[in-house]
Amino acid sequence: MTDRTIRLFGDPVLKTVSSEIVTIDDGIRSLVQDLIDSVKLPGRAGVAAAQIGVNLRAFSYNVDGEVGYIINPVLTELSGERELVDEGCLSVPGLWYPTMRYPFARAEGIDLDGRPIELSGSGLMAQALQHETDHLDGLLYLDRLDKPNRRSAMKEVRESTWF
Repeated sequence: MTDRTIRLFGDPVLKTVSSEIVTIDDGIRSLVQDLIDSVKLPGRAGVAAAQIGVNLRAFSYNVDGEVGYIINPVLTELSGERELVDEGCLSVPGLWYPTMRYPFARAEGIDLDGRPIELSGSGLMAQALQHETDHLDGLLYLDRLDKPNRRSAMKEVRESTWF
């Protein structure tokens, strides 16, 4: 089992748009296994490749006892009335802020055999799909906060022991 170190806020890899995976080889298989191993730890709903220092479009998820991954995910549906949900991030440890998210999300991508796959769900799954896809686009949930919460979050980051 390879649990990779999570990159923290301030690391430039987290603000870089990830590249599409064009060839599935042993390196990609190893990356996916590392993502799965990393997301299985308690308290983790998702881990994007960027969070372990790899700017490629893949992430793992661990929602309601289901662990999996998706390569080259594209959000194909976001529906319902956006709502504030408490959100945190492994790359910004200890902070939780209300973030606007759609209550339903659907993502399409591929698996390690290059076959199309689709993930969808509401609640935590919808939130994870949006959150992890944001990571692949170089966004952190902090980027989605309203101004007062973002100001407060940035103050907390500056005062944290890990920053």
